[in-house]
Amino acid sequence: MKQPYTELEIKKAASGFYEGHSVEIALLSKGIIIALVIWALIWPANANGVLGSLNWRILEDFNTFYIIIVGLFAFFLLVVAVLPQTGKRIMGQPGEAPEFSNFSWFSMMFGAGLGVGLMVFATAEPLGLWGSNPLVVSGDVAGNTPEALQSGFRYTFLHYGFHAWAIYVVTGLSLAYYAYTRDMPLTIRSALTPLFGKWVNGFLGHVVDVLGVVATILGVSVTIGFGVSQFIDGVYAITGMEWMMDMSGDAPAPGTVGLISGLVVIMGLSILSAVSGVGRGVKYLSNLNLVLSVILLMTFVVFGSFLFAMTTYASAFVDYLLNFISLSFGAYGPQSADAFAAALPETAKPLAGDLMGGATNAWGSYDGFVQGLTGAAAELPAETLSAVYAAGNEGRQFGWQAGWTTFYWAWWIAFSPFVGLFLARISKGRTVREFIIGCVFAPALVCFAWMTILGGTAIDLELSGAAEGAIIGASNTAKLFVTLGEMISGGFLAGITIMSVVLIMTFLVTSADSGILVMNTIMSGGEQDTGVKHRIVWGLLLTFVIGALLIAGKTNGGADPMEALKSAMIIGALPFTVVMGLMCVALGKALFRDGKRDKLSSSS
Repeated sequence: MKQPYTELEIKKAASGFYEGHSVEIALLSKGIIIALVIWALIWPANANGVLGSLNWRILEDFNTFYIIIVGLFAFFLLVVAVLPQTGKRIMGQPGEAPEFSNFSWFSMMFGAGLGVGLMVFATAEPLGLWGSNPLVVSGDVAGNTPEALQSGFRYTFLHYGFHAWAIYVVTGLSLAYYAYTRDMPLTIRSALTPLFGKWVNGFLGHVVDVLGVVATILGVSVTIGFGVSQFIDGVYAITGMEWMMDMSGDAPAPGTVGLISGLVVIMGLSILSAVSGVGRGVKYLSNLNLVLSVILLMTFVVFGSFLFAMTTYASAFVDYLLNFISLSFGAYGPQSADAFAAALPETAKPLAGDLMGGATNAWGSYDGFVQGLTGAAAELPAETLSAVYAAGNEGRQFGWQAGWTTFYWAWWIAFSPFVGLFLARISKGRTVREFIIGCVFAPALVCFAWMTILGGTAIDLELSGAAEGAIIGASNTAKLFVTLGEMISGGFLAGITIMSVVLIMTFLVTSADSGILVMNTIMSGGEQDTGVKHRIVWGLLLTFVIGALLIAGKTNGGADPMEALKSAMIIGALPFTVVMGLMCVALGKALFRDGKRDKLSSSS
């Protein structure tokens, strides 16, 4: 039987600044990133507008594609883990022991994969989805009520559960399998050799690796952008320094000066950590992250609504599993004006143009829709308006799914070259089944507990009336600190707040320096020890792209400085989503044919 293609050749510079690196990958990647930085700095309004417009066009055309392919990722890994002949394969040589202990392995995985996201969205995600989710949007339940609790956590678990980690593991498993069983470079193009063979040695391979680098840059940028915003919120909660904040809104929010200052501090520490290497900087910071996370979690267990949270965890987990298939593949497309008009009652059809905007707005409500009507539309009977609103349900469902679930899938996909390659880097010697269970199921269960204990406490404080709307009214990145303020007080509150800010900082540094190391691994054709100067350069480039897009997002009075960053990330994630689909096909082929080779070898 024909042996697998493993003759991967990545041309590297023999001397000079790029010695040991692929000049083509480096220049293409840096050219794209530098062009984006210059565009965002010189024409920020244009960059923000164009990125936002292109982002929405992609969501309109590819929303269904994003939803379904992520569902396929989860079921592909389930099959690979369950099948005996694939699950038992070792990612390494027979008898090879894992490089890291289970504790260090899990802590590095946890910190790199969802550390910052868990800190930012531990309270913001459950609270946000409690107020707005598909059942609320359809009018089946009212937001911010006990009836909306189950559906709110259903979608919280969707966004931070098995699907999220499946995205990372598709990339990580592909890279680890070829690197450790076939002794191939730990780089993106290796995962496509079963499909394209020698073609990945040329331009095609360069394009694949560049897509991985650009997606990594943008995915890490969004993560760091959210994290820096929360870091500044935490520093403000401790010090009260208003110069970092924008005080013009309903609630204080990090201002541009504060965000850029925080970014410089975080990235400076990240570059120092990246220079020290994965064996020291990332490992020690990850262990510290896990310890501090446990302390924060125990604070909520002791002083928060633990019984409420655990009851919610059990019921929400069962509900999540019962709805798993529909959550995986239930996709919506944009609702056309003709489809909306056709679904209207006859008396409302002449006014379809006036009614459609409000009826298909996923971020409004029925009351808001009715109150926003003018003229003849406002004079329609209540039962007609109710039917009109029901006719716009498909448009609202699409808008909600594109703004929430598809945003998360694009974020995790953009993040997956970084997290996947990092998971592969730390998982040598483990079986395929151990890798999938350890990197999909175990961290997802921890995320569920984290979300229900922290988020459940925040919801319980609002349900009981203790918070009086203070947590709901706070910005997403400030909700954690407001929840702590409602839960505890005095010196203990100050101590936990300071610890939380340190935890956010170490999570950010871990994510950023891991991203820097991963980008250099791709540049060097899979080498795990890369030059210090290249880590510094990529750290600086990462700082510039985040800073430039944050500034662009605030241009023309933009309410959300993250808007340009999020738009760029969703655009950058799309081509890499196609690469990940090909990775699944390639890995399925490789596992099947390696199994046949083993049978032939044993029978002979």
